Amino acid sequence: MKKKLVVSSGAGISAESGMMTYRDAGGLWDTYPVMEVASAEGFAANPPLIHEFYSNMRKKMTANIKPNAAHLGLVELEKYFDVNIITQNVDDLHERAGSSHVLHLHGELMKMRSMKHPERIYQLPCDQLTDKGLVTTVDTRDPYGDPVRPHIVFFGESVPEFEPAAALVQQADILVVIGTSLVVYPAAALIQYARRETEVYYIDPNPASVPDWVHVIPKKATEGVAELITLLTK
Repeated sequence: MKKKLVVSSGAGISAESGMMTYRDAGGLWDTYPVMEVASAEGFAANPPLIHEFYSNMRKKMTANIKPNAAHLGLVELEKYFDVNIITQNVDDLHERAGSSHVLHLHGELMKMRSMKHPERIYQLPCDQLTDKGLVTTVDTRDPYGDPVRPHIVFFGESVPEFEPAAALVQQADILVVIGTSLVVYPAAALIQYARRETEVYYIDPNPASVPDWVHVIPKKATEGVAELITLLTK
């Protein structure tokens, strides 16, 4: 039986693909006030701005952004381990790389959901779903005529996938944390759910302070995952 390897990935893994992060210098928060475009209050106050913002993000991602060597390296590890990925990222780069099991903590950029019936979730193959009448414009409606919203966890909202994510970490034989500052909660708390016997690796060029039992690889995601593969498969 393969060992269970759980990966917790943050913005750093996607940054090398060209996804603009929120927190880094020149990131999205320098361009857009965070509470206007990433909060429940912002959406309630100005839905057209929210739709425009995320539509532009989708256009950029589908036109220019591709999985990088770190994403592909995690797929390679599926040959040796039972790999589950928990990502804070809303992009679909893990899926496009070929990862089999991906849990999105903060939602998914390429999905929308009905505001009247949250169980109705719509996958956007590009910028629109014209075959179902769903178009990502400022007056977005679903096929039933109901308003929709990005399938994103805004600031001020609960994180419904946290408990399933914590359960995965508790099952892990190996936990790998990649490209995160470990300051965004509740995601940063996931490492605390690892069992005492779990091997824990942390990959980041500017790693946060962690307990001494964590194996720190102070490299960017692409280089760090390459080193990780060598360490785990040697």
